Amino acid sequence: MTSLPSRRRLLATGAGAALGLGALGATATPAAAGPATAARGAGSEETRSLDELYQDAVAEGGKLVVYAGGDLANSGSGAGARTAFRQRFPQIDLNLIVDYSKYHDVRVDNQFATDTLVPDVVQLQTLQDFTRWKRQGRLLHYKPAGFSKLYKKFRDPDGAWVAGMVIAFSYLYDVAAAGADAPRTPLELVDPRWKGAIASSYPHDDDAVLYLFALYAQTYGWDWIANFAAQQPQFARGSFSPGTAVTNKEKIIGVGTGGSPLITTPNRWMMPDGHPFMAWGQRIAILKQAANPTAAKLYLNWQLSTERQTSNSWSVRTDIAPPTGLKPIWEYPNANVDGFPRFMEDRAEVERLKQTFALYFGEVKGDPTPGWPGLHPGA
Repeated sequence: MTSLPSRRRLLATGAGAALGLGALGATATPAAAGPATAARGAGSEETRSLDELYQDAVAEGGKLVVYAGGDLANSGSGAGARTAFRQRFPQIDLNLIVDYSKYHDVRVDNQFATDTLVPDVVQLQTLQDFTRWKRQGRLLHYKPAGFSKLYKKFRDPDGAWVAGMVIAFSYLYDVAAAGADAPRTPLELVDPRWKGAIASSYPHDDDAVLYLFALYAQTYGWDWIANFAAQQPQFARGSFSPGTAVTNKEKIIGVGTGGSPLITTPNRWMMPDGHPFMAWGQRIAILKQAANPTAAKLYLNWQLSTERQTSNSWSVRTDIAPPTGLKPIWEYPNANVDGFPRFMEDRAEVERLKQTFALYFGEVKGDPTPGWPGLHPGA
Protein backbone atom coordinates (compact mmCIF):
# COMPACT_ATOMS: atom_id res chain seq x y z
CA MET A 1 0.00 0.00 0.00
CA THR A 2 2.87 2.40 0.65
CA SER A 3 3.65 2.37 -3.07
CA LEU A 4 0.25 3.87 -3.90
CA PRO A 5 0.20 7.65 -4.43
CA SER A 6 -1.83 9.65 -1.91
CA ARG A 7 -4.90 11.31 -3.44
CA ARG A 8 -6.04 13.07 -0.27
CA ARG A 9 -4.37 14.53 2.78
CA LEU A 10 -4.94 12.13 5.67
CA LEU A 11 -7.12 13.47 8.49
CA ALA A 12 -6.35 12.41 12.02
CA THR A 13 -8.12 9.13 12.79
CA GLY A 14 -8.54 6.79 15.71
CA ALA A 15 -8.07 3.05 15.72
CA GLY A 16 -11.81 2.58 15.29
CA ALA A 17 -11.76 4.26 11.87
CA ALA A 18 -8.63 2.43 10.77
CA LEU A 19 -10.16 -0.94 11.59
CA GLY A 20 -13.67 -0.08 10.45
CA LEU A 21 -15.22 -0.32 13.93
CA GLY A 22 -18.71 1.20 13.99
CA ALA A 23 -19.57 1.00 17.70
CA LEU A 24 -22.02 3.56 19.00
CA GLY A 25 -19.46 4.88 21.46
CA ALA A 26 -16.61 5.32 18.97
CA THR A 27 -14.34 8.23 19.79
CA ALA A 28 -14.68 11.25 17.51
CA THR A 29 -11.67 13.08 16.17
CA PRO A 30 -11.17 16.72 17.14
CA ALA A 31 -12.32 17.81 13.67
CA ALA A 32 -15.82 16.53 14.45
CA ALA A 33 -16.50 18.97 17.28
CA GLY A 34 -16.71 22.71 17.79
CA PRO A 35 -18.64 25.69 16.48
CA ALA A 36 -16.84 25.80 13.14
CA THR A 37 -18.32 22.42 12.19
CA ALA A 38 -21.79 23.58 13.21
CA ALA A 39 -21.37 26.70 11.09
CA ARG A 40 -20.49 24.67 8.02
CA GLY A 41 -23.79 22.80 8.39
CA ALA A 42 -25.83 25.99 8.65
CA GLY A 43 -25.56 26.89 4.96
CA SER A 44 -28.47 27.29 2.59
CA GLU A 45 -29.49 24.77 -0.03
CA GLU A 46 -27.78 24.55 -3.39
CA THR A 47 -29.17 27.12 -5.84
CA ARG A 48 -27.40 26.04 -9.00
CA SER A 49 -29.43 24.00 -11.49
CA LEU A 50 -28.33 20.52 -12.54
CA ASP A 51 -27.14 21.93 -15.86
CA GLU A 52 -25.09 24.63 -14.10
CA LEU A 53 -23.57 22.08 -11.74
CA TYR A 54 -22.83 19.87 -14.75
CA GLN A 55 -20.91 22.69 -16.46
CA ASP A 56 -18.97 23.40 -13.27
CA ALA A 57 -18.19 19.71 -12.79
CA VAL A 58 -16.86 19.44 -16.33
CA ALA A 59 -14.69 22.51 -15.70
CA GLU A 60 -13.44 20.90 -12.48
CA GLY A 61 -12.07 17.97 -14.46
CA GLY A 62 -15.13 15.88 -15.31
CA LYS A 63 -14.36 12.94 -13.03
CA LEU A 64 -16.32 11.26 -10.22
CA VAL A 65 -15.81 8.13 -8.13
CA VAL A 66 -18.73 6.67 -6.18
CA TYR A 67 -18.65 3.65 -3.86
CA ALA A 68 -22.19 2.23 -3.90
CA GLY A 69 -23.60 -0.59 -1.82
CA GLY A 70 -25.23 -3.36 -3.82
CA ASP A 71 -25.27 -7.02 -4.73
CA LEU A 72 -24.18 -7.08 -8.36
CA ALA A 73 -21.52 -5.13 -10.20
CA ASN A 74 -23.43 -4.73 -13.46
CA SER A 75 -27.13 -4.81 -12.53
CA GLY A 76 -29.37 -3.68 -9.70
CA SER A 77 -29.97 -0.19 -8.32
CA GLY A 78 -26.30 0.78 -8.11
CA ALA A 79 -25.52 -0.20 -11.66
CA GLY A 80 -28.80 1.38 -12.77
CA ALA A 81 -27.71 4.69 -11.25
CA ARG A 82 -24.41 4.39 -13.10
CA THR A 83 -26.17 4.00 -16.45
CA ALA A 84 -28.71 6.77 -15.81
CA PHE A 85 -26.09 9.27 -14.63
CA ARG A 86 -23.84 8.63 -17.61
CA GLN A 87 -26.77 9.16 -19.98
CA ARG A 88 -27.78 12.39 -18.26
CA PHE A 89 -24.23 13.76 -17.91
CA PRO A 90 -22.11 12.14 -20.64
CA GLN A 91 -19.10 14.43 -20.15
CA ILE A 92 -18.57 13.22 -16.58
CA ASP A 93 -16.30 10.21 -16.30
CA LEU A 94 -18.26 8.39 -13.58
CA ASN A 95 -16.68 5.35 -11.96
CA LEU A 96 -19.40 3.87 -9.75
CA ILE A 97 -18.16 0.73 -8.01
CA VAL A 98 -20.70 -1.67 -6.48
CA ASP A 99 -19.82 -3.90 -3.53
CA TYR A 100 -21.48 -4.98 -0.31
CA SER A 101 -21.74 -1.94 1.94
CA LYS A 102 -20.02 -3.85 4.76
CA TYR A 103 -16.92 -4.12 2.57
CA HIS A 104 -17.05 -0.61 1.13
CA ASP A 105 -17.16 1.03 4.57
CA VAL A 106 -14.08 -0.74 5.92
CA ARG A 107 -12.40 -0.20 2.57
CA VAL A 108 -12.90 3.55 3.02
CA ASP A 109 -11.68 3.35 6.63
CA ASN A 110 -8.55 1.57 5.50
CA GLN A 111 -7.98 4.18 2.80
CA PHE A 112 -8.29 6.89 5.45
CA ALA A 113 -5.70 5.06 7.56
CA THR A 114 -3.26 4.67 4.65
CA ASP A 115 -3.80 8.10 3.03
CA THR A 116 -5.03 6.47 -0.19
CA LEU A 117 -8.65 7.65 -0.35
CA VAL A 118 -10.31 6.95 -3.70
CA PRO A 119 -14.07 7.78 -3.68
CA ASP A 120 -15.69 11.20 -3.70
CA VAL A 121 -19.12 9.88 -2.71
CA VAL A 122 -20.25 6.97 -0.54
CA GLN A 123 -23.76 5.53 -0.99
CA LEU A 124 -24.23 2.73 1.53
CA GLN A 125 -26.63 0.62 3.60
CA THR A 126 -24.34 0.78 6.64
CA LEU A 127 -26.18 3.74 8.16
CA GLN A 128 -24.08 3.75 11.32
CA ASP A 129 -20.97 4.70 9.34
CA PHE A 130 -22.43 8.07 8.37
CA THR A 131 -23.01 9.14 11.98
CA ARG A 132 -19.53 7.88 12.89
CA TRP A 133 -17.84 9.60 9.95
CA LYS A 134 -19.66 12.81 10.81
CA ARG A 135 -18.32 12.66 14.39
CA GLN A 136 -14.84 12.12 12.98
CA GLY A 137 -15.12 15.11 10.65
CA ARG A 138 -14.90 13.00 7.50
CA LEU A 139 -18.01 14.27 5.71
CA LEU A 140 -18.62 17.48 3.80
CA HIS A 141 -21.56 19.41 5.26
CA TYR A 142 -23.61 20.25 2.18
CA LYS A 143 -27.32 20.74 1.49
CA PRO A 144 -28.35 19.87 -2.05
CA ALA A 145 -31.41 21.42 -3.67
CA GLY A 146 -34.55 19.92 -2.17
CA PHE A 147 -32.86 19.23 1.18
CA SER A 148 -35.70 20.85 3.13
CA LYS A 149 -38.21 18.64 1.30
CA LEU A 150 -36.63 15.42 2.50
CA TYR A 151 -38.40 13.41 5.18
CA LYS A 152 -36.78 14.77 8.33
CA LYS A 153 -35.22 11.44 9.31
CA PHE A 154 -33.79 11.02 5.82
CA ARG A 155 -31.37 13.93 6.28
CA ASP A 156 -28.68 14.96 8.70
CA PRO A 157 -29.58 18.40 10.11
CA ASP A 158 -26.14 19.75 9.21
CA GLY A 159 -26.16 18.26 5.72
CA ALA A 160 -23.47 15.67 6.45
CA TRP A 161 -25.57 13.02 4.67
CA VAL A 162 -28.91 12.57 2.95
CA ALA A 163 -30.98 9.54 1.99
CA GLY A 164 -31.14 9.25 -1.77
CA MET A 165 -33.55 6.36 -2.22
CA VAL A 166 -35.97 4.13 -0.34
CA ILE A 167 -35.26 0.40 -0.23
CA ALA A 168 -37.59 -2.14 1.36
CA PHE A 169 -37.23 -5.86 2.13
CA SER A 170 -39.94 -8.44 2.69
CA TYR A 171 -40.93 -11.69 0.96
CA LEU A 172 -42.44 -12.52 -2.42
CA TYR A 173 -44.01 -15.49 -4.12
CA ASP A 174 -44.78 -16.87 -7.56
CA VAL A 175 -48.47 -16.11 -8.01
CA ALA A 176 -49.19 -18.98 -10.41
CA ALA A 177 -47.20 -21.58 -8.52
CA ALA A 178 -48.55 -20.62 -5.09
CA GLY A 179 -52.14 -20.51 -6.28
CA ALA A 180 -54.95 -20.16 -3.77
CA ASP A 181 -52.65 -21.27 -0.94
CA ALA A 182 -50.29 -18.30 -1.36
CA PRO A 183 -48.77 -17.13 1.95
CA ARG A 184 -50.62 -13.97 2.94
CA THR A 185 -48.42 -13.19 5.95
CA PRO A 186 -44.93 -14.19 7.12
CA LEU A 187 -46.57 -16.49 9.67
CA GLU A 188 -47.64 -18.78 6.85
CA LEU A 189 -44.09 -19.23 5.58
CA VAL A 190 -43.56 -21.98 8.14
CA ASP A 191 -46.56 -24.00 6.96
CA PRO A 192 -45.28 -27.50 6.09
CA ARG A 193 -46.66 -27.19 2.55
CA TRP A 194 -43.80 -24.80 1.74
CA LYS A 195 -41.01 -27.15 2.84
CA GLY A 196 -38.32 -27.13 0.18
CA ALA A 197 -40.08 -24.32 -1.73
CA ILE A 198 -38.35 -21.29 -0.18
CA ALA A 199 -35.26 -19.32 -1.18
CA SER A 200 -33.78 -16.79 1.24
CA SER A 201 -30.81 -14.49 1.52
CA TYR A 202 -28.64 -15.10 4.57
CA PRO A 203 -29.73 -12.84 7.42
CA HIS A 204 -26.25 -13.06 8.94
CA ASP A 205 -24.65 -11.77 5.73
CA ASP A 206 -26.75 -8.65 5.15
CA ASP A 207 -27.71 -6.35 8.03
CA ALA A 208 -31.00 -5.30 6.40
CA VAL A 209 -32.08 -8.91 6.01
CA LEU A 210 -30.83 -9.49 9.54
CA TYR A 211 -33.16 -6.77 10.79
CA LEU A 212 -36.08 -8.30 8.89
CA PHE A 213 -35.46 -11.69 10.52
CA ALA A 214 -34.96 -10.00 13.90
CA LEU A 215 -38.42 -8.45 13.46
CA TYR A 216 -39.82 -11.87 12.61
CA ALA A 217 -38.24 -13.34 15.75
CA GLN A 218 -39.51 -10.46 17.88
CA THR A 219 -43.03 -10.68 16.46
CA TYR A 220 -43.53 -14.44 16.10
CA GLY A 221 -40.96 -15.87 18.52
CA TRP A 222 -37.84 -17.95 18.09
CA ASP A 223 -39.97 -21.05 17.53
CA TRP A 224 -40.97 -19.46 14.23
CA ILE A 225 -37.27 -19.15 13.33
CA ALA A 226 -36.73 -22.81 14.18
CA ASN A 227 -39.74 -23.80 12.09
CA PHE A 228 -38.47 -21.68 9.21
CA ALA A 229 -35.13 -23.52 9.39
CA ALA A 230 -37.06 -26.81 9.27
CA GLN A 231 -38.49 -25.71 5.90
CA GLN A 232 -35.00 -26.30 4.49
CA PRO A 233 -34.80 -22.96 2.70
CA GLN A 234 -32.20 -22.48 0.00
CA PHE A 235 -29.88 -19.78 1.33
CA ALA A 236 -27.61 -17.69 -0.89
CA ARG A 237 -25.64 -14.46 -0.70
CA GLY A 238 -27.14 -11.28 -2.11
CA SER A 239 -30.62 -9.92 -1.49
CA PHE A 240 -31.40 -10.31 -5.20
CA SER A 241 -31.00 -14.10 -4.97
CA PRO A 242 -34.44 -15.02 -3.56
CA GLY A 243 -36.24 -13.09 -6.29
CA THR A 244 -34.02 -14.67 -8.93
CA ALA A 245 -34.77 -18.15 -7.61
CA VAL A 246 -38.51 -17.46 -7.77
CA THR A 247 -38.40 -15.81 -11.21
CA ASN A 248 -36.41 -18.77 -12.54
CA LYS A 249 -39.05 -21.17 -11.15
CA GLU A 250 -36.51 -22.80 -8.86
CA LYS A 251 -38.55 -21.90 -5.77
CA ILE A 252 -42.05 -20.61 -5.07
CA ILE A 253 -41.24 -18.17 -2.24
CA GLY A 254 -38.35 -15.75 -1.74
CA VAL A 255 -37.57 -14.17 1.64
CA GLY A 256 -35.30 -11.23 2.46
CA THR A 257 -35.52 -9.43 -0.85
CA GLY A 258 -36.75 -6.22 -2.40
CA GLY A 259 -39.60 -5.69 -4.81
CA SER A 260 -42.51 -3.50 -5.77
CA PRO A 261 -45.89 -3.81 -4.03
CA LEU A 262 -47.52 -2.49 -7.21
CA ILE A 263 -46.46 -5.47 -9.31
CA THR A 264 -48.77 -8.42 -8.71
CA THR A 265 -47.65 -10.84 -11.42
CA PRO A 266 -45.75 -13.06 -12.11
CA ASN A 267 -44.40 -12.50 -8.59
CA ARG A 268 -46.08 -10.64 -5.76
CA TRP A 269 -44.03 -8.78 -3.14
CA MET A 270 -45.83 -8.62 0.21
CA MET A 271 -46.20 -5.98 2.93
CA PRO A 272 -49.33 -7.21 4.78
CA ASP A 273 -51.01 -4.94 7.32
CA GLY A 274 -50.16 -5.78 10.91
CA HIS A 275 -47.07 -7.81 10.01
CA PRO A 276 -43.48 -6.60 9.84
CA PHE A 277 -41.40 -5.70 6.85
CA MET A 278 -38.50 -3.24 6.79
CA ALA A 279 -37.46 -0.19 4.82
CA TRP A 280 -34.80 2.48 5.03
CA GLY A 281 -33.34 5.49 3.28
CA GLN A 282 -30.03 4.56 1.62
CA ARG A 283 -27.60 7.24 2.78
CA ILE A 284 -25.30 9.25 0.53
CA ALA A 285 -22.50 11.59 1.56
CA ILE A 286 -19.62 13.54 0.05
CA LEU A 287 -16.29 12.86 1.69
CA LYS A 288 -14.57 16.01 2.89
CA GLN A 289 -11.35 14.95 1.15
CA ALA A 290 -13.13 14.40 -2.18
CA ALA A 291 -10.92 15.12 -5.18
CA ASN A 292 -13.97 16.04 -7.27
CA PRO A 293 -16.33 17.92 -4.93
CA THR A 294 -18.34 19.69 -7.64
CA ALA A 295 -19.05 16.45 -9.49
CA ALA A 296 -19.97 14.93 -6.13
CA LYS A 297 -22.45 17.76 -5.52
CA LEU A 298 -23.90 17.20 -8.98
CA TYR A 299 -24.45 13.54 -8.10
CA LEU A 300 -26.29 14.34 -4.86
CA ASN A 301 -28.46 16.99 -6.50
CA TRP A 302 -29.30 14.60 -9.32
CA GLN A 303 -30.23 11.79 -6.93
CA LEU A 304 -32.61 14.10 -5.04
CA SER A 305 -34.02 15.83 -8.12
CA THR A 306 -37.67 15.47 -9.06
CA GLU A 307 -36.66 13.82 -12.33
CA ARG A 308 -34.91 11.10 -10.38
CA GLN A 309 -37.26 10.74 -7.42
CA THR A 310 -40.41 10.34 -9.53
CA SER A 311 -38.93 7.20 -11.08
CA ASN A 312 -39.09 5.24 -7.82
CA SER A 313 -41.94 3.48 -6.01
CA TRP A 314 -41.27 5.59 -2.95
CA SER A 315 -39.53 8.95 -2.79
CA VAL A 316 -37.37 10.27 0.04
CA ARG A 317 -39.03 13.66 -0.54
CA THR A 318 -42.21 14.80 1.19
CA ASP A 319 -43.35 16.85 -1.80
CA ILE A 320 -43.37 13.92 -4.25
CA ALA A 321 -46.37 11.64 -3.85
CA PRO A 322 -45.85 7.90 -4.30
CA PRO A 323 -47.66 6.10 -7.11
CA THR A 324 -51.39 5.49 -6.71
CA GLY A 325 -52.01 2.76 -4.17
CA LEU A 326 -49.06 3.59 -1.95
CA LYS A 327 -48.50 5.91 1.01
CA PRO A 328 -45.15 7.51 1.81
CA ILE A 329 -42.97 4.81 3.30
CA TRP A 330 -42.76 6.56 6.69
CA GLU A 331 -46.56 6.28 7.04
CA TYR A 332 -46.36 2.46 7.29
CA PRO A 333 -45.70 1.64 10.96
CA ASN A 334 -44.86 -1.96 10.03
CA ALA A 335 -42.07 -0.73 7.69
CA ASN A 336 -39.96 0.07 10.77
CA VAL A 337 -38.26 2.98 8.99
CA ASP A 338 -37.17 4.54 12.28
CA GLY A 339 -36.10 1.22 13.79
CA PHE A 340 -33.46 0.24 11.26
CA PRO A 341 -31.09 3.19 11.93
CA ARG A 342 -31.25 2.45 15.68
CA PHE A 343 -30.61 -1.22 14.99
CA MET A 344 -27.56 -0.43 12.87
CA GLU A 345 -26.02 1.73 15.59
CA ASP A 346 -26.00 -1.15 18.10
CA ARG A 347 -23.16 -3.18 16.65
CA ALA A 348 -22.89 -5.51 19.64
CA GLU A 349 -26.52 -6.55 19.18
CA VAL A 350 -26.02 -6.93 15.43
CA GLU A 351 -23.07 -9.27 15.96
CA ARG A 352 -24.95 -11.29 18.58
CA LEU A 353 -27.87 -11.77 16.19
CA LYS A 354 -25.58 -12.74 13.32
CA GLN A 355 -24.09 -15.55 15.35
CA THR A 356 -27.50 -16.60 16.64
CA PHE A 357 -28.90 -16.96 13.13
CA ALA A 358 -25.78 -18.90 12.14
CA LEU A 359 -26.80 -21.44 14.79
CA TYR A 360 -30.21 -21.81 13.16
CA PHE A 361 -29.23 -21.60 9.48
CA GLY A 362 -25.55 -22.56 9.29
CA GLU A 363 -22.57 -20.50 8.24
CA VAL A 364 -22.67 -18.19 5.24
CA LYS A 365 -21.33 -19.90 2.13
CA GLY A 366 -20.31 -18.62 -1.28
CA ASP A 367 -18.24 -15.82 -2.79
CA PRO A 368 -19.55 -12.24 -2.60
CA THR A 369 -21.83 -11.66 -5.57
CA PRO A 370 -20.23 -8.34 -6.71
CA GLY A 371 -16.88 -10.12 -6.96
CA TRP A 372 -13.68 -8.95 -5.25
CA PRO A 373 -12.96 -5.29 -6.13
CA GLY A 374 -9.86 -5.15 -3.91
CA LEU A 375 -8.50 -2.42 -1.68
CA HIS A 376 -8.57 0.58 -4.04
CA PRO A 377 -11.16 0.11 -6.80
CA GLY A 378 -11.49 3.19 -8.94
CA ALA A 379 -7.98 4.45 -8.24
